[in-house]
Amino acid sequence: MKYFKLPDLGEGLPEAEILEWHVNEGDTVDLDQPLVSVETAKAIIEVPSPQQGKVAHLFGQPGETIHTGEPLLEFEGNDDQDSGTVVGEIPQAAKGNGSSDEFIIGAAPSTRSTQALNRSSSRATPAVRALAKRLNIELSHIKGSGHDGHITPADIEKAAKLEQAHGKAEPLRGVRKHMALAMIKSHSEVVPVTINEDANINAWPEGTDVTIRLIHAIAEGCKIQPSFNAWFDGESLSRRIHSRIDLGVAVDTEQGLFVPVLRDIGNRTQADLRAGLDLLRSDVKKRTIPAKELQGSTITLSNFGTMTGRYANPIIVPPQVAILGAGVIRKEACVIDDRIEIQQILPLSLSFDHRALTGGEASRFLMTIIEDLKKQSI
Repeated sequence: MKYFKLPDLGEGLPEAEILEWHVNEGDTVDLDQPLVSVETAKAIIEVPSPQQGKVAHLFGQPGETIHTGEPLLEFEGNDDQDSGTVVGEIPQAAKGNGSSDEFIIGAAPSTRSTQALNRSSSRATPAVRALAKRLNIELSHIKGSGHDGHITPADIEKAAKLEQAHGKAEPLRGVRKHMALAMIKSHSEVVPVTINEDANINAWPEGTDVTIRLIHAIAEGCKIQPSFNAWFDGESLSRRIHSRIDLGVAVDTEQGLFVPVLRDIGNRTQADLRAGLDLLRSDVKKRTIPAKELQGSTITLSNFGTMTGRYANPIIVPPQVAILGAGVIRKEACVIDDRIEIQQILPLSLSFDHRALTGGEASRFLMTIIEDLKKQSI
């Protein structure tokens, strides 16, 4: 028999969730014929067959997670040895169409699910495992209250009553799962501080592209304060300042939060930036954006004001050190030359990692952004 293992789906993604098999056991398949659709933290990908042959066995059912390097499918053959992955990687065409922008999603260790299951089983006696099976309780979801975290019959019965009253908990999958892991990583590693201020944008002509103005302002801020366009390593206490500004732009979808990367924002025209932004948003909605376009951002913009909210505490995803949030534009009575006038105000929230940046640097960075936004045009 010959095994086809789940290949590297791009940028070292450690796992994927099986969405749909396109073949059955016993089918004869051709080279490059789609075998299965899987969902990673970045996109939905069709995995093609690495060879022609007859399918002997499928590993995994829809909804299950499979890790890179684990058997995905078995071909009939005379070779008794595990021949591993027949091809080195998924062809680029199968990974989705390219784009010049990216999102930030955390990645889970490849053995996380297996380790969790093994730990749960080792913390339960055979009698407790039998009780969990009879009550249809998943041991990996139970936190043991016994000695050294062992799972007790009372823990199983409590979980069963909870499910009976409120239904089964739905495990996070795909994008939402990796978003949660990224937030956990941020909470455990970053020392965040958020400062809020308003920008008076009353001078803007009607029809001004708000997002492009924000992108331009961030680029200006990074030119004055390059330390904001950086990655920080908490273990070695080292900082890498980047010469190119690759901006992550948070995008909300029904599947969860994506943060695609708009590359080199300091050296592109407004028209080029708008075209790139539109393309990445389209790719995200279609889930065709390649994994490489969802990684490598050096600073992030969250324009949550397109929906609702004045100020926020935007979450920094390491190794980045800063994220700018823009709230809802509002009309406000302001004192202008000792007169009260109605002005257009854009609220801003800047979160920064206080391990890598000082309050003074953050204030100067935000002030540069505000001064750029006050201009009538750029």
